[in-house]
Amino acid sequence: MKKKKITELVKEELRPFLEQENYQLYNIEFIKEGKEWYLRIFIEKAPGSDRDWPENVSTDDCEKVSRYISEKLDLLDPIDQNYYLEVSSPGMDRLLLKDEDYKRYQGQLVDIKLYKSIDGKKNITGKLLGICEGYIDIEDEKGNPMHLSCENVSMTRLTIVF
Repeated sequence: MKKKKITELVKEELRPFLEQENYQLYNIEFIKEGKEWYLRIFIEKAPGSDRDWPENVSTDDCEKVSRYISEKLDLLDPIDQNYYLEVSSPGMDRLLLKDEDYKRYQGQLVDIKLYKSIDGKKNITGKLLGICEGYIDIEDEKGNPMHLSCENVSMTRLTIVF
């Protein structure tokens, strides 16, 4: 089965369980690293009715989801090759993948990697101001506003501040 179909199948199998258990799917990836295949599922707890995001995902939460999807996949057996199943939270330095991620973390510090440099820089850190119509707006470390084309952004992740 193709990688895209596997991730879509896993999404469909997980959806009712995640809703029932008050989790939300952050991302799924089925990738080969070296000689090994990995099915990685990233979850977080769903926001409450007030749209506030609750506490972080625990190892118990990951184990619960892992047991559920492992049993489902054992029954369906959609993956031909051997693989490792990993269930985790997206982490403190999570990637921002969808527009809703950018909206949720507006006002936070982000690290952005670019395909093509701007003013000699391919890595930019700044305060996320928003995303709109194919552009990410940030305020760089010097307080200068930047309007970055999403097409030039290879990756955006939250900055870990200690």
